[in-house]
Amino acid sequence: MPATRDVKPRNGDVLLLVGTMKGAFIFRSDEKRKSWDVGGPYFPGSAVYAMAYDGRAGRHRVWAAPHSMHWGGVLRSSDDFGKSWTNPESAPIKFPESAGVALNQIWQIAPGRETEGDTLYCGVEPAALFVSRDAGETWSLNEGLWNHPQRERWVPGGGGMCLHTILLDPRSLDRVRIAVSTAGMYVTEDGGETWRPSNKGVRADFLPEKYPEFGQCVHKVVQSKVNPDRMFLQNHWGLYRSDDSGEKWKDVAKGVPSDFGFAMAIHPEDPDCAWIVPLESDGFRCTPEGKLRVYRTQNAGKSWDAMTKGLPQKDAYETVLRDALANDPLDPAGVYFGTRNGKLFGSSDEGKKWSQLADGLPAVVSVKAVEISLPRKH
Repeated sequence: MPATRDVKPRNGDVLLLVGTMKGAFIFRSDEKRKSWDVGGPYFPGSAVYAMAYDGRAGRHRVWAAPHSMHWGGVLRSSDDFGKSWTNPESAPIKFPESAGVALNQIWQIAPGRETEGDTLYCGVEPAALFVSRDAGETWSLNEGLWNHPQRERWVPGGGGMCLHTILLDPRSLDRVRIAVSTAGMYVTEDGGETWRPSNKGVRADFLPEKYPEFGQCVHKVVQSKVNPDRMFLQNHWGLYRSDDSGEKWKDVAKGVPSDFGFAMAIHPEDPDCAWIVPLESDGFRCTPEGKLRVYRTQNAGKSWDAMTKGLPQKDAYETVLRDALANDPLDPAGVYFGTRNGKLFGSSDEGKKWSQLADGLPAVVSVKAVEISLPRKH
């Protein structure tokens, strides 16, 4: 087993939580984001599809979901930035026997809102939502979604039947949106008791009915923190914007080499600004023309500009997966992404210039970027 290095963040540092097919890594830099320390690998040999940071209620907790051959996805946490991790004797998240299924993978870990400091959400495969109200000690299956009458007609996507996106409306504790491949988006407005599909305007080219009520292969959805009505959605084919919290979607795939892709990120302060990494097609899931290009819109999708400075533009057949693109909350915002070829790139100026932060990692499947706020020493 390789030796594990650890990071020691200071107040105001930026952390990148990087999940790969063979373990997890934590990258650390100060606010300048010019040089990076790296900790890991943590859970070497295990696929880590989901990581998260919980800085609420005085915590500085890193969550990770390494895959176990015996239990499927296992939720583990560290309160010392990777130096030590919890190692539960049994899987914290598991389906009740009455469900008739076993947990395969944890795809998303989402800390609750600031006003619900002990609440956590997890999206899993087979597609379901789990909720904890005691900071991750115990978990319960959301029965409203699991027993939805449309669920038996959901069809797995290429990556399985996974609930990969959880969007918490900051204006209402009762309103949550989720995305499932390949069921589409669903929303609850009563705290999870009932759910309804929310896919109006999103195409499903692989189905006889091109605009069905549900069944879309949604790859990723992001929501603005400053204007929660603004969302962007990357579909199996299709790139969309919503101005009403996901009730209706408008195609905004203008000026991009392909409207197929997985990854999305949205600016922390500007709801008109978002980033994507297009892929050529569902048959050839690599960057078009062998050029590694991050596309940015600054006008809510009316146009997209290729951000290429510092990125390889020849024979760069890279793939960026649904959770492998992220941005930090600094000004200017940092943008980061990892590839299936084990490269990690970052920009400290919103994509104008890029640098390679790492090469030779295992295949990168998730990247999360956070700013650390620690108590100041007196």
